[in-house]
Amino acid sequence: MRALIQRVSSASVAIDGQKISRIGTGLMILLGAGSNDDETTCAKLWNKVRKLRIFPDADGKTNLDLAAVGGSVLIVSQFTLFANCRKGNRPSFIEAADPETGNRLYELFISLAKKDIDDVQTGEFGASMDVTLTNSGPFTIWLDTDDF
Repeated sequence: MRALIQRVSSASVAIDGQKISRIGTGLMILLGAGSNDDETTCAKLWNKVRKLRIFPDADGKTNLDLAAVGGSVLIVSQFTLFANCRKGNRPSFIEAADPETGNRLYELFISLAKKDIDDVQTGEFGASMDVTLTNSGPFTIWLDTDDF
């Protein structure tokens, strides 16, 4: 699985001009499932995300995790994280999970997050969404379960 994580001071998702979710301080997580991913890789990724110490402590050092700052998460499914542009200019998405598997792993990731975090917001799987965020830092991290 892959996640693009941004530390935010605010983030929201709108569909057809209507905001469906919004958070303040926390993490905006763009989440993609690959064709080889399963429940184990999903849990592995969430455990990594929830323990990331990327929020500043009293001395301004990135030393605190999401729970320590009482942060929220906004999780948005994004299969395009598996875009392959090695050949030509049109991305291929054959490495992304099929929609049924992708949605199942997306929902599992959300349920894992809800066990640890009080405020978990989401996008809508498969929908065309407008995502707005204010990146704090800026601080952006790329995680791929193939790397850990």
